[in-house]
Amino acid sequence: MTHSVAFYTLGCKLNFSETSTISRQLEEKGFEKKGFQDGADMYVINTCSVTDNADKKCRKVVKEALKHNPEAYVVIVGCYAQLKPQEISEIPGVDMVLGAAEKFNLLEHLDELRKTDKAVVYNANIKETRDFVPGFSFGDRTRTFLKVQDGCNYFCTFCTIPLARGFSRSATIEETLKQAEEVAQTEVKEVVLTGVNIGDFGKPNREKFIDLVKALDGVEGIDRFRISSIEPNLLNNEIIEYVSNSRSFVPHFHIPLQSGNNKILKLMRRRYQRELYAERVSYIKDLMPNCCIGVDVIVGFPGETDEDFLDTYRFLNDLDISYLHVFPYSERANTKAIDMEGEVPQKTRQERADMLRILSEKKRRHFYEQHLGKTFTVLFEAEEQGGKMNGFTENYIKITSDYDPLLVNELVQVKLLQINTDMEVEVEILSTENYVH
Repeated sequence: MTHSVAFYTLGCKLNFSETSTISRQLEEKGFEKKGFQDGADMYVINTCSVTDNADKKCRKVVKEALKHNPEAYVVIVGCYAQLKPQEISEIPGVDMVLGAAEKFNLLEHLDELRKTDKAVVYNANIKETRDFVPGFSFGDRTRTFLKVQDGCNYFCTFCTIPLARGFSRSATIEETLKQAEEVAQTEVKEVVLTGVNIGDFGKPNREKFIDLVKALDGVEGIDRFRISSIEPNLLNNEIIEYVSNSRSFVPHFHIPLQSGNNKILKLMRRRYQRELYAERVSYIKDLMPNCCIGVDVIVGFPGETDEDFLDTYRFLNDLDISYLHVFPYSERANTKAIDMEGEVPQKTRQERADMLRILSEKKRRHFYEQHLGKTFTVLFEAEEQGGKMNGFTENYIKITSDYDPLLVNELVQVKLLQINTDMEVEVEILSTENYVH
């Protein structure tokens, strides 16, 4: 029936990992993987519910896919497919919608693909989604995103992820190690641990995230492990101390804050107050002065006054952090926050987001400036742009250098020289040997 498949992924690193898993399932059954613009027989679109305009983005990607092959079958999976299956099924050109429990069972449903006016929908109650499906992204041979956990038991008042992905679950350490060892057989040099709430890893199996970290640190053939995003209340001192002395875990943490004002944190139903967050940052910097710390922040949450926002701004300004990911609050159906009083006008949300993004640029520049003249190890990436290539230091400083095919996917010692207008650091290559191992 169908012989080739193309993919499009919206949203987070976890989605990219899962798209790769679905891709491998299909390729093992003889499907040819094509580029999006190459007119595949089937398009699989993995959706997100966290970003704005999920409906518009989904419709646009479907429309573009059918431009490349008007007869193609279109399958929609992912968080948006779990939350709004009927809405998606009415998008012209969509043939099948698979919710959270079904997205990894696409092969079982291929015989049901038909070109009809109404899409086929498989969407179980999210409470019934209990299985953990492991996976890792593949295609960028420099790094991979290794899925170690899925779902979330935290019902923050702004978030739909528990509704879209279900309760927290993970594989055992032993099973996760097998995935990492499979990655180690490839050319990949860096593995990013990803999930919805990765610090919650292991609870159903009476295991802990720190024990996973220790086990992965011993995997031969992977030079770097990077922890993606971890909740501040789950990032305990034991994890910080271990990473500070680790063989392969790099000095980089991304720690969601969401607000620097305790009143707003309570309204969000977060599981900490800002004092704990400040303690975590301080302890990290005491043990790893070079550590990069990224922060997620939401502005314009219901009830956030000008003074509440300025409280967050001052808190972040005083913190020794490296960059911010800033999100204006966005209403989500079936969340507690949507019914809260004190709606903040869209214009005010945008103004606050702009202020924090400017602060983020200052923080990033300051972080980069602190490291000029010092020596770091860079993992160079494959992409070439205008005769230049990029890479990242162990502590997530983005660098640029003249393109050299021998540098691709190599860990190379460099000296950081100066920051360019694109907020990238120009470097001097310190190693002079041929880089092919």
